[in-house]
Amino acid sequence: MNANDFLAAVKGRLIVSCQALEDEPLHSPEIMARMAAAAAMGGAAAIRANSPADIRAIKSAVDLPVIGLYKRGGTGVYITPTFEAAAAIAEAGADVVALDCTDRPRPDGASLRELLARIQAELNLPIFADVSTLSEARAACELGVDLAAPTLSGYTEARPMRPGPDFALLAGMIDALSIPVIAEGRIGTPEQARAALDLGAWAVVVGSAITRPRTITARFAGALKDAEGA
Repeated sequence: MNANDFLAAVKGRLIVSCQALEDEPLHSPEIMARMAAAAAMGGAAAIRANSPADIRAIKSAVDLPVIGLYKRGGTGVYITPTFEAAAAIAEAGADVVALDCTDRPRPDGASLRELLARIQAELNLPIFADVSTLSEARAACELGVDLAAPTLSGYTEARPMRPGPDFALLAGMIDALSIPVIAEGRIGTPEQARAALDLGAWAVVVGSAITRPRTITARFAGALKDAEGA
């Protein structure tokens, strides 16, 4: 699948992120494949997934494009941080490679320019840039990524963490970039997803609000606890 095919498939639609951390009960390729199947039944246009094992399982379960990433480590640049990580998810069947395109140092010392050039030359897959600032988005665009999202806003020191989506950064990216911009990051309601499209986002990624029961439960439990103490 080339970039144009992927973009046509997801334009104006929902992409569901099916991921579970290692300490979560749903952490399993089989369970993530079932989660992806449920998302497909609900109308998802594509799936975002972490790790070669999950990507293989999901590709066998649903006939949807998969945005693949590979989280390695737990701090700094850990979303597909190296070419080896990108190659592993490409081999697993990812249709798009997502990676951290912030300006932070990478664990293997490679520059973002070097990493993107190698992915473009050797893997021949569309590249999805996860960024935290407008300047990072501009730099990634200049280096030839195919699409970008403010996924990492609030997760680096560059911008403060907000309780909901960073619509200001999203709007700035839509206005400034010559490539499609995907809305991603703390989108918790259908109304917020619609607002992102109204701003001009190409598509919308939703993860925790759909596919992470522990997080969803904690939100409800926390609201009840706050009411009890009021």
